Amino acid sequence: MKAEDLTDSELLVLGLVAEMPRHGYELEQVIEQRGMREWTQIGFSSIYFVLGKLEKRGLVAAKKPAGAKAKKTFSLRAAGKKALTARTIAALANFRPTYSSVLLGMLHWSVLERDAALEALSARSAAVEAELAHIRGIQVAQQPLPDFVEARFDFSIGQLQAEAEWITRTLDYMKTKPWLGEE
Repeated sequence: MKAEDLTDSELLVLGLVAEMPRHGYELEQVIEQRGMREWTQIGFSSIYFVLGKLEKRGLVAAKKPAGAKAKKTFSLRAAGKKALTARTIAALANFRPTYSSVLLGMLHWSVLERDAALEALSARSAAVEAELAHIRGIQVAQQPLPDFVEARFDFSIGQLQAEAEWITRTLDYMKTKPWLGEE
């Protein structure tokens, strides 16, 4: 199996199982507590599906303790550690562009009246600031955090701060320039 064969969702789940053996509900709790829902594409209903795929591929092992209500706990296997390591290195080393909806909005900026365009960008500014506050709140509530988790929060905050600064500069610039077709 090649590292690129792991989907982002599989990488996420495999990494969380590598931290410690967990069952699906525990994985959901960690995803929610760490604010991963903000930037992952995995829903609660997908966690067990992903665990099943990882188990079939021999990357995790399932163990069901005695008792009717006991939940299957998944742990990392040697092949899972190897795949996780390779895919983690690839994820850190390789740049994969992400595309924001703002790019499509800016592409079609010309169909808007000035006030509508500036209002939409101002609304985006408020949404970015709200998301910044939300992520900072999660970060503070989770203290102390391992360095790698803290770095993840710092990355997200840095991206949002850069977007907030870009919006401010763009709004300031667009307010001073003639609008499309105006002279």
